[in-house]
Amino acid sequence: MIYRPLKILHAIPSVSPLRGGPSVMVRTLARGAVAAGLEVHVATTDDNEQGHLNVIHGDAQWEEGVAYYHFKRQTRSYIFSWPLTRWLARHVRDYDLIHIHALFSYTPVAAAYWASRYGIPYIVRPLGTLNRWGMQNRRPWLKQLSFRSVERRILNGASAIHYTSEEERRQAEELGISRKSVVIPNALGPAIPREGLVGRFRANHPELAGRPIILFLSRLDPKKGLDLLLPAFARMLAENKKPALVIAGDGDPLFVKGLQKEANRLGLGSDILWAGFLQGEQKWAALTDSDIFVLPSYSENFGVAAAEAMAMGLPVVISNQLGIHQTVAQEQAGLIVPCQVGELARALLQLLDNAPLRESCAANARRLAEKEFTQEAVTHKLIALYTTILSHPWPAAVRANSYL
Repeated sequence: MIYRPLKILHAIPSVSPLRGGPSVMVRTLARGAVAAGLEVHVATTDDNEQGHLNVIHGDAQWEEGVAYYHFKRQTRSYIFSWPLTRWLARHVRDYDLIHIHALFSYTPVAAAYWASRYGIPYIVRPLGTLNRWGMQNRRPWLKQLSFRSVERRILNGASAIHYTSEEERRQAEELGISRKSVVIPNALGPAIPREGLVGRFRANHPELAGRPIILFLSRLDPKKGLDLLLPAFARMLAENKKPALVIAGDGDPLFVKGLQKEANRLGLGSDILWAGFLQGEQKWAALTDSDIFVLPSYSENFGVAAAEAMAMGLPVVISNQLGIHQTVAQEQAGLIVPCQVGELARALLQLLDNAPLRESCAANARRLAEKEFTQEAVTHKLIALYTTILSHPWPAAVRANSYL
């Protein structure tokens, strides 16, 4: 008998770094599976948030052993793509299993439909779209309508739901979702050596000389808690005049302009560096030269940026709304705060003023990342899930009836 590797298709609306960590993480998941011997393809659009990626449409583009198929995004809202639909209709039967990423977007609908129609098992990774904050604050009436008529059917048709934290699963279950589920964290890429990066970010920004750096590195979005961070930082400066706040990320221009206006109103103009969107070595250099990482989000299914910071040996101050906050607390890798200005300011000051605590959290953070978030550890869990599903498939007729 001739054996062939499992053939997996990841379907996701966008792989643009501008869409944040969850979109980028699919590359790590795919790369890890290829390294373990699977054949992995990714079907996505050319979405780049405000614009379009400069990619070839429809043909495979190979990257580290993974074939990426990009299709024209025809509407920014809902990231609709009719060419992607046609491709899925023709090719979904070529795969053993479909791994769908996101909800409340067109790609998951098309992928689930064609997988169900042809009896191909699929997994759904919601990417935090079912979290309480998003359901209540992002067009809630439309989301509730869509959830009842579309997303619930997609989830009911799935062989499993892939959550990235226990907190994400708990909040999804508040919606009455009882489908079989697993918790597999996001995977980080290969370890980044600090050698060659130390001092690079500071050298590019001499205004930071001699000042401890508190780093916020994420999308600039209302859910990220920047309305808490700015006044909390202002309170810090009243107690300790030394730290600088680096805000690294991009977002809606009107929202960013509003943040900068508020920072100036608080008298923080000379104490904040607006670094813009950082990726690759620029991002790792910023993490290497920083002293504390902060992410006071109102909602995160996981917290990719925090995990990357811990992998670089940074102590973190995060809100109790990040999916990984319990793990961070248990491993003493940082401080956990509610979404309150005073508590956030106190935690940042505590870490800044207590070098032994900061160093202890930093060491614990690195150990946590190496234990839980490596590509190898996550890939092992993911392949076990794929194998289990393909060994005990849910009957195609049941799956199709659940979706259609």
